[in-house]
Amino acid sequence: MVMPSQTPLAPDAGSEITSSTTPPARVVAAAVAPNAELTDVPKRRRFTAAYKLRILDETDRAADTGGISAILRREGLYSSALSDWRGQREAGTLGALQPRRRGPEKAPINPLQADLTKANRENAALRRRLEQAEAIIAIQKKVAALLDEIDQTSASSGKP
Repeated sequence: MVMPSQTPLAPDAGSEITSSTTPPARVVAAAVAPNAELTDVPKRRRFTAAYKLRILDETDRAADTGGISAILRREGLYSSALSDWRGQREAGTLGALQPRRRGPEKAPINPLQADLTKANRENAALRRRLEQAEAIIAIQKKVAALLDEIDQTSASSGKP
């Protein structure tokens, strides 16, 4: 930061003579200490189950002395997080104490899906075999009809 010089205005403003009592301009360096509250890239805080349980135990012990607010200030937590964690602990959901991924949940895998896929493949293969068998039977019927017709024509003409 540059501090402006404090030169008094002389009665003869057009003169080039400056007062020798005027101090030169000073350059003051800005503070270099980083701001602890702001980071270049903000990140979401993630709490492990062990951390959550440790804070819950600590606040449970401090409930009689009224030190819960001091613990929350020290850890940078809100009381709503503490009440959420208590509810999860009382429900006995250990998975709820683990950090969860954001976004939509993936659909659970159906254990019968592999069996269904296998059955669909077998069904398609059997349909193809059935179509082939029906085509063969249709050809055999036509051949039998032609042979019967040839046999009848040869019997009517008298040839043995």
